[in-house]
Amino acid sequence: MPTFVRTDKCDGCKGQDKTACMYICPHDLMKLDKDGSFTGHAMKAFNQEPEQCWECYSCVKICPQQAIECRHYADIVPLGASVQPLRGSDSIMWTIKFRNGTLKRFKFPIRTTPEGSIEPYAGKPEADLSKIDQPGYYTGYLKEADRSQLLNA
Repeated sequence: MPTFVRTDKCDGCKGQDKTACMYICPHDLMKLDKDGSFTGHAMKAFNQEPEQCWECYSCVKICPQQAIECRHYADIVPLGASVQPLRGSDSIMWTIKFRNGTLKRFKFPIRTTPEGSIEPYAGKPEADLSKIDQPGYYTGYLKEADRSQLLNA
């Protein structure tokens, strides 16, 4: 089910040009209604194309006001229940509230390394474009190829 914004909770990330949900959405679906002309609610975010939502929950997890919700599938959350994530710096806690008022919480780590500690190019050699035509230059796993079979040969 696609995400939706609770306008009573959304503050438009305090009037900045780009909200957190706009920043994180991989499909670029979230939009800030600055003047209220789209939704009738000024300075509130909204999902501009709900049918295109990937249901990745990125916007739900990142929203600082917990204003974005998603109706979950019945095999995860029974009908009528709600789920809300609370993201910390090292974990995320999912709170499920059932129709009868029962609460269940699940906490999961979100990182295996400290933030900013990853060096993606550590131990990799500097790129040498003079070797680009050599077979297997990049990965070392390529075999000699027949260049006539390549698209741009």
